[in-house]
Amino acid sequence: MSEARDLRPDERAVDLQPASDAALRFIGTIRTPWARREDCPRQGRHDGPLCRLVLDPVWHDALRGLEEYPTIEVLYWLDRSRRDLVLQNPRHDARTFGTFALRSPVRPNPIGTSLVKLERIEDGCVHVRGLDCLDGTPLLDIKPDRCAFSPKAPPKPGDTQDQDG
Repeated sequence: MSEARDLRPDERAVDLQPASDAALRFIGTIRTPWARREDCPRQGRHDGPLCRLVLDPVWHDALRGLEEYPTIEVLYWLDRSRRDLVLQNPRHDARTFGTFALRSPVRPNPIGTSLVKLERIEDGCVHVRGLDCLDGTPLLDIKPDRCAFSPKAPPKPGDTQDQDG
């Protein structure tokens, strides 16, 4: 954990007890070109570098049907982030904000989320563009883009193809 001397002006940290109220199951590892936080982009871009979501083998079948979505949401655990700041002073802004008013990786539960462009799926590995996390970041979940997702009902007898679009 970072020390109080690592705080920027007007930042405030709190003393926390060890977390014990939840358990997460990492489903794989994210492979990106960034080993250092200072090299990682602040926000991913759909024309950014190719990154990989490497799923543990037990989850490979869970990818079935995901290829139908050009954009997916990736949730990941920011395992190298501090978790004790309630007030933050972003590096490129002189103002101070509450943690919940920022998309900073410094959070009580450092869960990152990115909407990424799905390029392809091969052998339990999802190739995407648009991530903004460090190489080796634990993968929490993958979901279809909530804007593109609607459950697909099976056709009913007598249904016809909509000819008007």
